[in-house]
Amino acid sequence: MRSFIRSRGMCDWYDFDRRASFARARLIEVEGDRLPPFVLLAEPGLSALEQRACSEAWMRDRLSIAVTTRVRLAFHFAPWVDSRRRIRIGYLSSDFQEHATALLLVESLEARDTARFELHAYSYGVDDGKGMRARLRRAFDRFNDIRHLTDEEAAKAINDDGIDILVDLKGFTEGTRTSILALRPAPIQVNYLGYPGTLGSELCDYIITDAFCTPEGSADAYSERLAVLPHSYQPHGCREVVAPAPRRTEAGLPAEGFVFCCFNQAYKITPEVFDIWCRLLNCVPGSVLWLLAARGAEGNLRSEAWKRGVDGSRLIFAKDLPHSEHLARLQLADLVLDTAPYGAHTTASDALWAGVPIITRPGPTFPSRVAGSLLRAIGLSELIVMDQDDYFERAAELATDSERLGELRRKLAQNRSSAPLFDVDAYTLALEALYEKMWQRHSAGFPPAAI
Repeated sequence: MRSFIRSRGMCDWYDFDRRASFARARLIEVEGDRLPPFVLLAEPGLSALEQRACSEAWMRDRLSIAVTTRVRLAFHFAPWVDSRRRIRIGYLSSDFQEHATALLLVESLEARDTARFELHAYSYGVDDGKGMRARLRRAFDRFNDIRHLTDEEAAKAINDDGIDILVDLKGFTEGTRTSILALRPAPIQVNYLGYPGTLGSELCDYIITDAFCTPEGSADAYSERLAVLPHSYQPHGCREVVAPAPRRTEAGLPAEGFVFCCFNQAYKITPEVFDIWCRLLNCVPGSVLWLLAARGAEGNLRSEAWKRGVDGSRLIFAKDLPHSEHLARLQLADLVLDTAPYGAHTTASDALWAGVPIITRPGPTFPSRVAGSLLRAIGLSELIVMDQDDYFERAAELATDSERLGELRRKLAQNRSSAPLFDVDAYTLALEALYEKMWQRHSAGFPPAAI
């Protein structure tokens, strides 16, 4: 099991073709180690229904324990809310710090309607002492550090605060405490932003999404009811200034040549995607592929490039930088190439904010469709391709037609200030409308339903 997980992060693909069958076998086994649901999001060939089965298997034993605990805790929920009281929203996460989730969400928190909503943070992550932590403290009405509380104590604190809607921002990502959700401390619980898939039965009532990430006919793959935003489910700020780009040599790039870029984590890269990238390098002389540094994967990726007839030195690895410096250097990329089936999420919206187009090939699962959702919300649907051949041809066309690429970049620059993707106020109003509808249904005695 450990090698199954570790090999993806190292881009060690010796057994890649057997991974899907191994995963399917584990899904139907009654005994033995369970596959972490997050791992399955990046496995090609596995459906959203199989991802749901994995989430439900992962939580089955944990939920049986939680049910017994819930009886003992006997949480009380107010049956209605006085019209004069604000709806209390609790956000549960370990990422209230300098983290991608916080960077995406903070401006929406700041734009909230303070007359209608009261926001509580429940943080079980470390305080990194950076400016984002202090900014988040100001954004919430109350900031609760629950890191040293047990799950039961944390759930009781949430219930005692009278939280109406508890919003989980972690899902099954690293450091999660889904066991707090399993105790059901709030009458409505929501899966949002941190995890692009279902959490399985009994944890959350709704998942916040959009019509591209979860198209018509996909509802059965989610135990939660779909709460659909009008454009993209992903928020993004519009106030962060992108500093001037550094010189290419300062970023480790050659002085000349086309720069293909992908700053997704190494575990998202598959042999199929890497094949296309190497074909692009072979057909665009002097081009380079700019990737995020990954110590365990870099040697393997260079070796795989050589196998495909590409000089491994044409892979350039970018070190980790503070977000502002990262955005500045992103402007040096000519074209971002997405991965599949787990594509770019924050890395995609950051690229678009920095003015760099991205090509994506969406599949049938939520994590494969996020970049497409973002492109639609900024008016660049022409960069969403349907298959492997289109992916290669569109990227090759843009890499060899500077006029066409320039047109796209100018269109992106123009849309950035007017398209829905970066309209924080409109996004926040739409999100708050979903919260109000959830609460109205609950207050009227109706069960959760698609919104």
